[in-house]
Formats: sequence, structure tokens, C-alpha cells
Amino acid sequence: MLISTAHAQSLGGGGGDFVIQLLPLVLIFVVFYFLLIRPQQKRMKQHKEMLANVRRGDRIVGNGGLMGTVTKVSDDDDTLTVEIAEGVRVQMLRSMLAEVRGKGEPVSKPPKKKASKAEDEAAPAAANQSAVTDGDETVKS
Repeated sequence: MLISTAHAQSLGGGGGDFVIQLLPLVLIFVVFYFLLIRPQQKRMKQHKEMLANVRRGDRIVGNGGLMGTVTKVSDDDDTLTVEIAEGVRVQMLRSMLAEVRGKGEPVSKPPKKKASKAEDEAAPAAANQSAVTDGDETVKS
């Protein structure tokens, strides 16, 4: 006989082999979940939160690389009006935002006051007082 009796007896109980064969697949799924699926779900949740919190005055970047400042937020149709240059406004879908770069100031805050007139007039006068000497002659800038 070519097969030994000890080897032939071990082939009879196939119940434990199925669990051992399934174990690597389960292990691979667990690794994929923690390395790929879970972080992606976290990113999607953060992105959805960011889209919900966009407000007027925020500096944004679109998916196409378009950068601008939000001038109007419309909750009805999920569009934003974005000023990309002085006087140039475009409408953009809220879902096409890639990133909010800087939060704008709240709309209800009053604008900051300028420095007093005396300080404004003193600064240019001080800048004009600088002089450069070149040998015997003095050149005013």
C-alpha cells in the first residue's frame, strides 16, 4: 500500500479545514476596513460637514482649482456665488468645493476703524523725509 495509515486517518475530519481557509479572507477584510474603508468614511463625513458650514466671506478652492471668496450662499438649490476677481462672480455647486482655505469674518461685525488722520498724514510725510547722500550732494527721494 502506498499511503500510510496515519496519513489516511488525518484526511477524514474536514470540518476544521474550512475555518482555517476562511481565516485569511476575514483577516484581509479587517485590514482593508481599518486601512481603507474607515478613513474614507471619516473624510467623507468631514467634507460633508465642511460643505454644510460654508458661509459668506470664506476663501474657497473648487475641484477645478478655482479660488475665490464666497459672496452669497443659497440653501435652496445648493449653489454658491463666488467672487474670483474684483467684479467677477461665478456660481458654483456646493458639492464641487474641494477646500475652505480661510474662514471669513462674521457678517454682523462692524468694519474696523481706520487710524486717526494725524497718523495717516504723518506716515507719508516721514517716508518723504528720507534722504540719500552721495558725496557732496544730497538727493531727496
